[in-house]
Amino acid sequence: MKSITIKGSERESVGKKATKALRNAGLVPCVVYGGDKPLHFSAEELAFRDLVYTPNAHTVAIELDGGKSVRAVMQDIQFHPVTDNIMHIDFYQLFDDKMVTMEIPVRLEGNSPGVRNGGRLLFRKRKLSIKALPDKLPDFFNVDLSKLKIGQHISVASLKSDDFTILHPDTTVVVQVKTARTAVVVDDEDEEGEEGVAEGAEDASEETAQE
Repeated sequence: MKSITIKGSERESVGKKATKALRNAGLVPCVVYGGDKPLHFSAEELAFRDLVYTPNAHTVAIELDGGKSVRAVMQDIQFHPVTDNIMHIDFYQLFDDKMVTMEIPVRLEGNSPGVRNGGRLLFRKRKLSIKALPDKLPDFFNVDLSKLKIGQHISVASLKSDDFTILHPDTTVVVQVKTARTAVVVDDEDEEGEEGVAEGAEDASEETAQE
C-alpha cells in the first residue's frame, strides 16, 4: 500500500487551551495510539490533504522534529461542523508483526453486459473492512464487471485472499445488476450481437411511447 509522509511537531501540552491555540495557528492536533503510550503531535492542515480528501487508502509515515518517525494508519477524523476544517485526527501505529484493521476502496473494471442490455448497476459496497499485516494491505479491490449479466452479483466470497481477512460475511453483495423495464435478457450464444438487440429494444420502446 502507498504511503504518505506527514511532517509535524511533537506536542507536550494537550489541554484544551493548548489545543485551541494550535487550531488558531492553522495546525491540526493529532494522537497516535497503539504504541507504549499515546504520541501527541500537530501538523499543518494542508499536510493532510492527500490523505483525507481522496477515495484511496494510504498508510502514513509521520516524521517529527528530532528525527522521530512512526508508521501509522488513520483511524478517526473530526471536522468542524460549520467550516469543515479538520479539528482532530486519531492514528494507529503500525508494527510489522501486528494485524491492523482498515477500510479498502473497491474499484470497478470492465463493462457489464447486463448494463449494456439495459440493466441497472448497483454499487453496494464502495469500501470493505479488512484485517491484515501492514505489508499485506492492498491499495484497493479490483472487481471485474465484464461477465456480470442481468440478475447477477459479485459478493465478498469472490474477493477473499490468503493475505488478509475480509470483515464482512461471504454473502455480502459488493455490486449487482438488477433488471429494468427496458432490459433485454440475452442468451450466451447471442452475446456477440447483444448491443444491437439492446439498441433495437430502446428504439421500439421510443416508437411505442410516441404512439
